[in-house]
Amino acid sequence: MTASDAPTRRKSVIRRVTVFFDGQNFYRNARRAFFDDQSSSSRLGQFWPRAVAELIVRRYDDRELRDVRVYYGRPDRTRDVRGHAANARQSVAWSRSGVQVRPRMLRYPADWPASPAHEKGVDVALATDLVSLTLRGECDVAVIASADSDILPAIEEVQIRTDVTIEVAAWQSVSRRRRQRLSVPGSNVWCHWLSRADYERVRDDTDYTIGRV
Repeated sequence: MTASDAPTRRKSVIRRVTVFFDGQNFYRNARRAFFDDQSSSSRLGQFWPRAVAELIVRRYDDRELRDVRVYYGRPDRTRDVRGHAANARQSVAWSRSGVQVRPRMLRYPADWPASPAHEKGVDVALATDLVSLTLRGECDVAVIASADSDILPAIEEVQIRTDVTIEVAAWQSVSRRRRQRLSVPGSNVWCHWLSRADYERVRDDTDYTIGRV
């Protein structure tokens, strides 16, 4: 895409923006884009969702941020006390910054911890809210901060049934092979690329393993 393909800036109409984050997906992609995902400290890649959303919206003079939502997996308190507590602290910090948090409990395989727990239903929760909120006319622009293609059916449903503009956000690694963005087949969806400099503006270096909820 070129600059001429960017969303039209209409000064006369203020467009309401809601940003939907797949928290773990966006975090992992930040690590892949800017750090060593296998060995770097787990804090590297953390970000403030509200700050990311505000950074995106500030690029346009005809938009206002209406809502920020984050969907993510939460460890089970009875299986992972430390992980659950850290996750809860992060959720509280996000909520206090003006973000709506939508946790889903992690699923644990029978041979856990030999096999890791995994997220279940995060993409479904995001997709359900995306369709529901847009059908109710609660936003004019929906920005999806995720590279998970499981969300595509929901995006296509919104495009068919509403006039809401769908856009995506992704981290822009200097290596093209490490750039991951969500593409919608047959649709020219605008991507808000976020550079390393952008990441430095929104990074969260908090150690959530320390403190109380």
